[in-house]
Amino acid sequence: MIRIREVKTKKEQRAFVHFPMTLYKGNKYYVPMFYGDEFKIFDPNYPFNKVCDTACFLALKDGKVVGRIQGIIQREANEKWGQKCVRFTRFDSIDDVNVAAALFTRLERWAREKGMEEFIGPLGYSDLEREGLLIEGFDQPQTFEEQYNYPYYQKLIEAYGFKKDKDWLEHQLYAPEERADQLVTISERLLKRFGLELVQATSIQEIIDDHIQNVFKVLETAYSKLYGTMPLNQEIIDNYINDFKMIVRPQDLVMLYDKDHQMVAFALMFPSISEAVRLSKGHITPLFLKRFLQDKKNPKVMDLGLIGVLPEYESKGVVMVMIGLLVNLLIESDLDHLETNLILEDNYSMLNILKHFKKVQNKRRRVFKKTIRTEN
Repeated sequence: MIRIREVKTKKEQRAFVHFPMTLYKGNKYYVPMFYGDEFKIFDPNYPFNKVCDTACFLALKDGKVVGRIQGIIQREANEKWGQKCVRFTRFDSIDDVNVAAALFTRLERWAREKGMEEFIGPLGYSDLEREGLLIEGFDQPQTFEEQYNYPYYQKLIEAYGFKKDKDWLEHQLYAPEERADQLVTISERLLKRFGLELVQATSIQEIIDDHIQNVFKVLETAYSKLYGTMPLNQEIIDNYINDFKMIVRPQDLVMLYDKDHQMVAFALMFPSISEAVRLSKGHITPLFLKRFLQDKKNPKVMDLGLIGVLPEYESKGVVMVMIGLLVNLLIESDLDHLETNLILEDNYSMLNILKHFKKVQNKRRRVFKKTIRTEN
């Protein structure tokens, strides 16, 4: 018999957070979240819990946890897009359609009671969270920023009536074998033509003090029309800054400013720490810190987190500047390649950027959607 229990107690919270580590034990591709950070989602003072309604559920069979799911009603996203939508995330289950159906049914009931009409996921609190179900690339290294799942998850989700809504693509980028020097030269000429200045901070504190608010302003403008985005308040921005400042190095944020010292574009990368996190099972231990610091100091792979260009500069060809900077990075460093995170399959401006690299599309992720059933 399958029982669904809403997560309320500390014991249930621990079971919810720990379940994926049991499910993926021994899997060489699964990269967990930081174990301690996952408990933040249960804190009423967690910034997202102030703008979202959430609920977490466990599935138990014969007294053993066999599945979990979180539901998020992202009120600001619903208002922006004119939706009455519940998101599901942190969905993990054994290979059993009945377990998955029981989880989805319980979450759907909760969402219907809240007046929701649509059911989508996997999507997190914002588009800066892990999102999308992996449907291609199960034998590929995962970035820390994205989620791995078993191939059977797609079957479980579709069996409940979900259909494709959007796909994202991921790529490995290598320096082009031809035209590399030409791309760098074009980049330098465009900088001069538009009077733009390439800026890199010398410390993380300088980024926080002088640049990070400008990064989020460009991000909001450049990404506002993309799927699933919503405005981020200052408390949420500060939370993201705190999460990522440990990983990012000063040289990993490349910025372009105009003559009036207004940021017009940026590229943000992260040294790949996936293997260090995987080996530590998401726990911050002395061995993790040793491997983490090694990978951060001398990365062989960089995760290409975000590229943002103001629309008026994108039309001027400033995207070519960002391409030239990234190509130059691959040429002059010891990096093997850049690993992109999610790019919508219909985000043609970003996909056009990738045409200038030698590349391999190695992963695909999908978000699913269904109409919430009316109560009988």
